[in-house]
Amino acid sequence: MRPGVGTLPAAGFDSLGVEFMKGVVFNLFEEVVSRSHGEDSWDALLDEAGLAGSYTSLGSYPDEDMSKLVFAASRALEMAPANVLRWFGRGAMPILVQRYPNFFSAYTSTRPFILSVNDIIHPEVRKIYPGADVPIFDFHHAPDGTLLIGYQSTRKLCALAQGFVEGAAAHYGEAVNFEHLNCMHNGDPKCVFRLSFESDRGR
Repeated sequence: MRPGVGTLPAAGFDSLGVEFMKGVVFNLFEEVVSRSHGEDSWDALLDEAGLAGSYTSLGSYPDEDMSKLVFAASRALEMAPANVLRWFGRGAMPILVQRYPNFFSAYTSTRPFILSVNDIIHPEVRKIYPGADVPIFDFHHAPDGTLLIGYQSTRKLCALAQGFVEGAAAHYGEAVNFEHLNCMHNGDPKCVFRLSFESDRGR
C-alpha cells in the first residue's frame, strides 16, 4: 500500500551509515528536542542511542548516528521513526527562520518559498556548509492548481521533507494538504508529493 494523505513509511529512512551528514543537522535536532522536552532530554537521548554527541556545525558525521538518534527518540516518544522525522522538520523551521531570516523574508507565502529551494536556498546552504549533501527536488504545477514535488535523495528522508513543508506553511500562516503519492520506500525511483495550500483553495 502506498502512503496516502497524512501517512508515512514506517521506517522513515533506509539503513544508513555509508554517508556522512553535516553537524548542523544534529545541532538542529538537539535544539528541537531540548525546546520540546527540556535540556536534559538531549543527553538522555544520546545515552539511549549510545553516542557521545559532540557535533560541530561544520563537521561531518556518519548517517548512522542520526539513525540511532531517531530510533532512540522513536522509543522515548512512542512515535514511529518517520513521525519523529516529520516532527523534527516542523520543529526545526522556527529555528531556521531565526538563523536565516533572509531565506524567508523574500516571500509572503509557502509556495514561492518552496520553489526557491533548488536555485536559491540549497546553493546558499552549500556556501555556508561546504560539502553539504542536499536532496534534489523537481516541481510541476498541476492544472488543478496543486503543486507536484518530486524528491530524490539516497537517504530517503521524505518524512523530514514533509515536516519542513508543514513547518514552512505554519510560518507563513497557511494550512497545507500534503499527499504522498509515490515513495522510494515502496521501490519508486523518487517520492512524489502533491501539495495544496489554503491560498490555493481560496482561488
